[in-house]
Amino acid sequence: MKKSTPESLLNHRDDIENYGSMQTHQDHDDGAIVNESLSFTARNAGMLLIIYSQFFFASMDISVKLLNGLDPPVHALQIIVIRMGITLICCEIYMAVMGIPDPIAGPKGVRMMLFIRGVTGFFGLSGMYWSLQYLSVADATVLVFLTPLTAAVAGSIFLKESYSIKQAIAGVFSLLGVILIGRPAFLFGSLDVVPQGLPDVAPAQRLMGVVACMVSVLGNTGAYTSIRAIGKRAHPMHVMSYFSLWCTIISSLGMFVFDIPVVYPTSWMWILLLLMVGIFGFAAQTLLTMGLQRETVSRGVTGMYAQVVFVVVLERLFFGVTPSLPSVLGAAIIMSSAFYVVMKKPEISQDSAAENAATQKCGALITPRSRIY
Repeated sequence: MKKSTPESLLNHRDDIENYGSMQTHQDHDDGAIVNESLSFTARNAGMLLIIYSQFFFASMDISVKLLNGLDPPVHALQIIVIRMGITLICCEIYMAVMGIPDPIAGPKGVRMMLFIRGVTGFFGLSGMYWSLQYLSVADATVLVFLTPLTAAVAGSIFLKESYSIKQAIAGVFSLLGVILIGRPAFLFGSLDVVPQGLPDVAPAQRLMGVVACMVSVLGNTGAYTSIRAIGKRAHPMHVMSYFSLWCTIISSLGMFVFDIPVVYPTSWMWILLLLMVGIFGFAAQTLLTMGLQRETVSRGVTGMYAQVVFVVVLERLFFGVTPSLPSVLGAAIIMSSAFYVVMKKPEISQDSAAENAATQKCGALITPRSRIY
């Protein structure tokens, strides 16, 4: 295995260690990789995993909303500590049981990228919580969903991934769908659909909320881009453990520095909802990581818009919220855009073809330490 250089941190594709589970078919005549014979599910495995992950993210958000309705409310940093602490424990147990190498430090050659994923992921997560102190959920959701657009551009710039005009148009239409569902007050004025019960905030505080959303957007962009840069050189649990570890560390330090009191459980419902937040978060992050490892950023992030559709449905089931006509129209636009990207046959770049070829050539050299997962 050749030594990694700083230039190859983002674009290193020829490691023997391969933790992906993508199936490729090889032509028996000339050894070329035949992608046309792949089924719809295999061809879009990454996108489908990302869409599945959005259901669990939506379920986690519903659990957090139910949790915030209890007395006393739990601070956002404490929720992050509990959620990511559960995720960290699950990751380490899984890697220990399955015998995955380097469960603590991660594979050599990608540890810096894993560190970047963990730290940027924390800012992506905490920025959203911070913004909700000053903005409505509708405003914050629309702003944070700039992430798919910025992540697609980052993937094109840093990872040299293809980013077609059609994918960009699909992303813009998906963002339009999010706006129709969220109907933010800064675009539609003060409407009755804006969630009630939020405290009045000064313009300076609202600006802080917008800044927090931009922090979340930048953090998520760095996290998704680094996951794709890592690719299949690390097991999804390696990526998850670094993310959960640094979220737990930074959130714990934040609670200590800002003297945030710990809220202890007062009922079984309190404990159950916290466990649901942890479990749903673990499932969502695992599926998202597996999906981004298999999909280009520009295509993959489009599937994240499905979360808004799941939220609309779950809010109807749990809180009796009936979606309005603009919400239904927005959901239809989002699903149509995602369906278009899924049905559009992904282009196989030279790097991806070389990666598949290298994986098959190295198949006979794979040891128990560098097996394919």
